[in-house]
Amino acid sequence: MPNFLSRLGAGTVFLVEHLGRYALFCLHALLQPLRPQRLWGKIVAQVAFIGAGSLGIVALVALFTGMVLGLQGYYTLIKFSAEGALGTVVALSLVRELGPVLTAIMVVARAGSSTAAELGIMRISEQIDALETMDIDPVRHLVTPRLVAALAAFPLLTAVFDVVGIFGGYLAAHLLSSRAGIYFSKIQSTLVLSDISGGFIKAVVFGFLVMSVCCYCGFHTHLRRDSAGARGVSASTTSAVVQSCVYVLMADYAITSFLM
Repeated sequence: MPNFLSRLGAGTVFLVEHLGRYALFCLHALLQPLRPQRLWGKIVAQVAFIGAGSLGIVALVALFTGMVLGLQGYYTLIKFSAEGALGTVVALSLVRELGPVLTAIMVVARAGSSTAAELGIMRISEQIDALETMDIDPVRHLVTPRLVAALAAFPLLTAVFDVVGIFGGYLAAHLLSSRAGIYFSKIQSTLVLSDISGGFIKAVVFGFLVMSVCCYCGFHTHLRRDSAGARGVSASTTSAVVQSCVYVLMADYAITSFLM
């Protein structure tokens, strides 16, 4: 019993310390755009890395997601003689849920993991310590541009995912039915602005969560208790990807509950 209470207390202290350090880390990074000198070039470079670099994989996943939705939706709706509503089903599924969530997960897999590994390597090779020694704020130069770029890139990538996914659903409908002509008219008549704005709100929140968690895990690789060196970088990268995906799904449920 004493050992259990001791471990419980140590775990609680570790969790509170972890959350407090994360909150201060995010606050420090978010206050830096108030002094934007010399940051715009880094922000544009990160927008290109996160946004343009992820465009291909996001579009590819969106196309096949839309086609699968069209395929599954058609064979489900035809049982109720409601195949004319296929465009509505595909569009609402993509715009409200799948677009923001799958875009976030794709960016986690590509840019988030890369960011965590890069910062982790910079930490264990003492490059971040060297910046601090030269009185250069490492959070301002390494974290803030990535965070601002993610807030800009995630909504744009989500918009691309939605458009390409809807087109993928149309391709599936066109292959399966001669009534594919009403696909876009149903989308136009049922999709409202609140559906689109809700998806963009999710994209902004997911962008903040993904990039802040990935930067935090990589930046604090040296504080890991379970591993060090190259294994510490590997563990930080894995932790960043897993935590980001879990937080995205948790945030998706919370935001959906608020918006419904």
